[in-house]
Amino acid sequence: MTTPTALQALEVYTKGTKAWFPDEKEAWLSASVVSKDISGDNVKIVFADDIEGKEIVFESTITKLDKFSNADLPPLRNPPKLEATDDLTNLSYLNEPAVLNTIRTRYLQRNIYTYSGIVLIAANPFDRVPLYEPEIIQLYSGKRRGELEPHLFAIAEDAYRCMIREGTNQTIVVSGESGAGKTVSAKFIMRYFATADDQESGKKKVKSESTATGMSAVEEQILATNPIMETFGNAKTTRNDNSSRFGKYIEIQFDEEQNIIGAKIRTYLLERSRLIFQPDNERNYHVFYQLCAGAPLSEKKEFELQEYSKFQYLNQSGTGMIPGVDDAAEFEVTQRALSTIGISVQLQWQIFRLMAALLHIGNIQITGRGDAVLSESDPALIIATRLLGIDPVDFRKWIVKKQIVTRNEKIVTNLTPTQGHVVKDSVAKYVYANLFDWLVSVVNESLSCPDEGRISNFIGVLDIYGFEHFKKNSFEQFCINYANEKLQQEFNQHVFKLEQEEYIREKIDWQFIEFSDNQPCIEMIEGKLGTDGSWCNKLYTQFATPTHKNYFKKPRFSQTAFTVVHYANDVQYESEGFLEKNRDTVPEEHLTLLQSTKFEFLKEVFDKAAAANPAPPQEPTKRMSMALKKPTLGSIFKLSLINLMDTINQTNVHYIRCIKPNEAKVAWAFEPQMVLGQLRACGVLETIRISCAGYPSRWTFEEFADRYCLLVNSQYWDPKLKPDIRKLCTLILENSIKDKDKFQVGMTKIFFRAGQLAFLEKLRADRMADCAILVQKNVRRFLTRLRYLRLRDVVIRIQCVARKRIAQAKAQHIRHERAAIVVQKYWRRHYQRQRYLRTKVFIVNFQTAIRQHFARKKFENLRKTSAAIKIQKMLRGFSARRTYKATRDHIIRIQSVVRRRNARKAMKALKAEARSVNHFKDMSYKLENKVVELTQSLTSQKEEKKELATRASQLEVQVRSWIEKYEKLEQKAKDLEAILQKPTVPRDEWNTLQSDRDSLQQQYQQSLEKIKAQDTEIARLTAELTTQKEEIAKLRSASEQVVKTIELPNVAELMKEIASLKAQLSAKINAPQPRRQPSGASPVAHAALSAPPNAGFERGISPPPFDRERNGSQESGFFLKENISTRRGRSPTGLTATRLKRRYSSAEPREINKQGPRTSIEIIKQAQQHPKNPRPTSFDNINNIIISTRGRINEEPDDDPEEEIHRILEDEDSLQDEVLEGLVKTLKIPLPSLQNPPNMKEIFFPAHMVGICITQMWKYGYIQESERLLFNVMDTVQKQCLSFTGDDAVVPCAFWLSNVHELLSLICVAERDMEQEMNLTPMATRRTFGWHDFEKLVATVKYEMQCLEDNIFHAWMKELKRRLNKIIIPAVIESQSLPGFITSDSGRFLNKLLTGSSQPAFSMDDLLNFLNKIWRAMKCYFIEASVSRQVLTELLKLIGVSSFNDLLMRRNFCSWKRAMQIQYNITRIEEWCKSHDIPEGTLQLEHLMQATKLLQLKKASLNDIEIIYDVCWMLTPTQIQKLISHYFVADYENPISPEILKAVASRVVSGDKNDILLLDAISLEDTTSPFEIPVPREVRTDKYLPSWLYKA
Repeated sequence: MTTPTALQALEVYTKGTKAWFPDEKEAWLSASVVSKDISGDNVKIVFADDIEGKEIVFESTITKLDKFSNADLPPLRNPPKLEATDDLTNLSYLNEPAVLNTIRTRYLQRNIYTYSGIVLIAANPFDRVPLYEPEIIQLYSGKRRGELEPHLFAIAEDAYRCMIREGTNQTIVVSGESGAGKTVSAKFIMRYFATADDQESGKKKVKSESTATGMSAVEEQILATNPIMETFGNAKTTRNDNSSRFGKYIEIQFDEEQNIIGAKIRTYLLERSRLIFQPDNERNYHVFYQLCAGAPLSEKKEFELQEYSKFQYLNQSGTGMIPGVDDAAEFEVTQRALSTIGISVQLQWQIFRLMAALLHIGNIQITGRGDAVLSESDPALIIATRLLGIDPVDFRKWIVKKQIVTRNEKIVTNLTPTQGHVVKDSVAKYVYANLFDWLVSVVNESLSCPDEGRISNFIGVLDIYGFEHFKKNSFEQFCINYANEKLQQEFNQHVFKLEQEEYIREKIDWQFIEFSDNQPCIEMIEGKLGTDGSWCNKLYTQFATPTHKNYFKKPRFSQTAFTVVHYANDVQYESEGFLEKNRDTVPEEHLTLLQSTKFEFLKEVFDKAAAANPAPPQEPTKRMSMALKKPTLGSIFKLSLINLMDTINQTNVHYIRCIKPNEAKVAWAFEPQMVLGQLRACGVLETIRISCAGYPSRWTFEEFADRYCLLVNSQYWDPKLKPDIRKLCTLILENSIKDKDKFQVGMTKIFFRAGQLAFLEKLRADRMADCAILVQKNVRRFLTRLRYLRLRDVVIRIQCVARKRIAQAKAQHIRHERAAIVVQKYWRRHYQRQRYLRTKVFIVNFQTAIRQHFARKKFENLRKTSAAIKIQKMLRGFSARRTYKATRDHIIRIQSVVRRRNARKAMKALKAEARSVNHFKDMSYKLENKVVELTQSLTSQKEEKKELATRASQLEVQVRSWIEKYEKLEQKAKDLEAILQKPTVPRDEWNTLQSDRDSLQQQYQQSLEKIKAQDTEIARLTAELTTQKEEIAKLRSASEQVVKTIELPNVAELMKEIASLKAQLSAKINAPQPRRQPSGASPVAHAALSAPPNAGFERGISPPPFDRERNGSQESGFFLKENISTRRGRSPTGLTATRLKRRYSSAEPREINKQGPRTSIEIIKQAQQHPKNPRPTSFDNINNIIISTRGRINEEPDDDPEEEIHRILEDEDSLQDEVLEGLVKTLKIPLPSLQNPPNMKEIFFPAHMVGICITQMWKYGYIQESERLLFNVMDTVQKQCLSFTGDDAVVPCAFWLSNVHELLSLICVAERDMEQEMNLTPMATRRTFGWHDFEKLVATVKYEMQCLEDNIFHAWMKELKRRLNKIIIPAVIESQSLPGFITSDSGRFLNKLLTGSSQPAFSMDDLLNFLNKIWRAMKCYFIEASVSRQVLTELLKLIGVSSFNDLLMRRNFCSWKRAMQIQYNITRIEEWCKSHDIPEGTLQLEHLMQATKLLQLKKASLNDIEIIYDVCWMLTPTQIQKLISHYFVADYENPISPEILKAVASRVVSGDKNDILLLDAISLEDTTSPFEIPVPREVRTDKYLPSWLYKA
């Protein structure tokens, strides 16, 4: 009876199922099942080739299938959805053709990396791909493996994270055959460690001694080792233009802070034979070609260098150039790299001298037939020995001779020419090998950390040769394949160990899994082999046992070869030269000669190489010679390999398998057979076989329940009932798989045997088909019933409509009949009335016509009579007018003739007079004299008038005094009269008084007469002045008349002279006259008389300098005299520090009262007037207090205000402390609010207060103090801004950015005002008072202020970008705010049940709130619109670039549902931009918008692809190809066909610099982006202080 295993496996092969069949060309060929026939024990399945339709028949028996565990069945092909998966372990059918097909599919889609469990498979594209830019390095930093697409950076990041978390050393093994890209991969891994930032911890790596590239010196030196090692250890081969001819293990050393502090390199098995021989189309080591091409002429002459074709060691293969490689340029790169690791230029040329010597050794000519002959004059011999510093005679001697040492004597014999060449070449190989070892040791000394205690962990990168199998394989291939056997053994053990660990961790029952252990092959290679000439025969004898028959074979047609069965392939080795290469001996005579060289560098090379590679310990033998045997090359390699394996076994290993997709190195060409051989050789298929031997398929409970929940009733997985996931999975398994051995349930996963997932997939497909049929049945029933109901409803509606129409027609007929009767009635009435009206109208019209006829006849007679009368009147008038006109014309002609004759006479006289130039000049001269005389007369009269006015005022004063005296005397006289009436007064005295009275009256009368005379004189002068003005006007008119009559050339000249005279006259007339004050009154007293009573308070305010409108036109009013007691120097405007005080006119105090206090000293006075508990108030209200207390101030005046200002400015420390502490450090910044926005005064008062201090310092000459104050303020503001991070930096940085610009504007305004003042100052005064030095100071201050603005802006932008960078991806990419399109990363149907409601860390609301906070701060703090646009544009650009780059690298997010969510998020940002007047900001999101459109567009045909390229015009072909290849196909979508993917990939053009993958990342630390500083504002100083500051 047959077991159900075979039948169960056969159930999968239904019609349409695809399977694989072997093919010679394509390795595996896909075919589809056409039919299946199972009759008894026989099985027949007919397939059809998917390409040509060729029929393929599979026949077998169920017994046979059961016997071999269904191994004979054709391997099944995976569904198209999984064929491009990024991890081979996700394949439903994990077999050899499936692995090959997945790698090929991804490679043709330009995806060169694929995971296979713990292994990264890297296929060489043989083309430049945009996968290694710094942006991609930072993108992978901090990401877990699997978050982004496969990449060697993900392996490097995984190793780095393992080192940090576990504290263990790591190793990354990079293997593959020559040309697969091992060296490049290792190079990029080291670059990643050197340049990637620690994104997981959110900090950059500390880079001490940072260089211009941003890396530390150690990191640069590590990267510099790559070109050095490649130059001296790499060569061109037929398979690779830059093939590593040695293995290397680089330890990158880290300290406890995970910073790179050093490195160490270990090398393995340098291919020495390449130095002396290269096969066709291959080259020697790169360094020789670089030296020949790039050495300067002087060194070429010294080293006797020529073209590479002139040297035997370089011209054997006929290939000396590599296409696309400039050896001269590479030589410069090598020199820079050597300098980077600390090798001086002098030492470098010593190295190159040794290289040149080796080339000349190769040109030494050894001739002869029997014995070797070498000429003493051989030029190559002479040059080589000179460069090596050895004796040419001895060197020549031991090239052609050898010495045999016996117990008693030394025998010297001749060598054959062939042996001579071998000796010569062995010396060259020995020197080059030692130089290479020396170079490695020097590199290690330079890179290694001197303090080993600082080394916490290391990450090793092993770049070693892959398995080699050529037509002719020798000792080098034997050692290389031996190393690969050891590495493959370690790999198998590691994979098996991981399998065991997972089984144990999951606590499942498991049995030992057999895997191909190559330990017998390794033991055979490491065994003791013979050393005599019949070595190969001895091998045949020794390994002819059954134990070794599976690992050692004898070729059928060769007696000098043997075959080793390696894990990858059978390799036949030629024994010729095997032992010689293993010994690799140099004659002792040559060793002694080289040790005695005069070239000190060569000695150093030998000594350091010997110290770096000590001889391995010799095992004791039965017969030990007296002299220790020299270690062979094989023993050295074996020891180093053992040490390497010990190191690897002590570390956590990560694997990268490099694949060479084609032999011809053609870009993006794929050869399946070649790749399949490499997959077998690198152990990938062996890993899969080991996995398949146990439980290869393993699913978590969540994944399994999500995938196969359909296999049980929905009542078991109803989310409302919250079922247990483990129980649900157990129920599914029990109902689906009857054999309990086919699966194991672990702690977190379910493990399946091979083929079980295919069975489950079939059950799931059948279940889904049944469900689909059920759904179709019910949908069809529903649609049919719905159609029936609709038809019935339509019929009923039609019936209703028909009946309604019939009833309506009947009712309409009745209405028409009734309406006809009514119409007839009214029509008859209307007809009779119309007949009557027509008759009436006819009669009336007839009467009217008769009457009209008679009236017209009468009117015609009247009209004719009137016309005759009018004709007679007009004729008579015409006759009279004609007679009058003839008489008048005659008189006018007579008058015209008479007047013309008189005018001609006058004209002749005027022309004669006008032609007389002398007469005109005399008149002009007289006119000028007259004008001058009139001007002088007018001036003298004005002066006399002013003198008379002054005299009159004086006389008036005298008259008043005399009147007062007279009144006193009169009163006295009256008193005296009264006294005289008394008899006591003498008569003489009375007479005297009477005479005095008479004399006073006489004087008074005389004064009155004089006043009258003066008034008369004034009137006369006024009349005379008026007369003179009239004469001047007449003269002007006369001159104009004369000018009009002269000829044109003289007119222009005279007009210029008259204009100058007019200007002089006007200047004389308008010239200011000196003021004349009444006697006994000073200017100050006069101002006091005209001032109001309350003007005394303003006397302490100094007028602003050079204010001509207020202070008058006299410079004496504001240009001050030197004061000996001036305590400081002069101000930049040339004024002394101490100013003269004066009172203002009556109009000025009121103006000052409106403007408020002019100096801060008044505030101090007011504070002194109210010392107890002042009310908190702003300085805007201080005027009211000043006015109310003006009387008190006048009564009790304080000290001089200017003295107080000097005292405040001299106390520099206190002033700076108050400004820095009160206005910067402890300032309470008003919060931005749109509901209650702060006014401009509250925002800018710090800048205005500092500006007031600075302008006052400049005004009073405190220049140096102002400079120190300004720089201290700038330094404090910058430190204050830099002290904030994250969200805390939004408000303060915006506030200070605006205030710094306000302060800059105030300084510009102050500079402009002072410049205007200085324009009124003589140049000598400017030089005296250092105006130019002041200009330099202001220029420096303005430049520093602009730099401060720039620094604040970039520091602010840096913090904004850092904060925004954390929000962008969760908010824009991960958040799902559009209902109805919610999806999970895995597309799970039971996502809510299985994973819960996990939300991103940030949402779109958080992003928009952050942007609103920034915009609100800039709006409320009055930042210029240009700055706001720049800030928001840069932030939006960061959003667009970061989101696009992240979406581009996330495979599970490239779905149409995710695109809908992202597009909705973008729309919200666009709406925000439009509502905030930033429409251009949406352009920064165009790449992301087009990417979402691409994901939503149809991709079923090539026409759809054309539409995508038209719509997504901003995306490059590489970006489109990446998005389409990453497109996540849902279960209900058809997968994208391979033809479309190939068509998209074909549009990617290699070498196109514009065809980029990622957009240029926005650096969060970059401060080089230009900040366009706005133009200074038009501001005026405001003395506002907030109440809280005044209260404090």
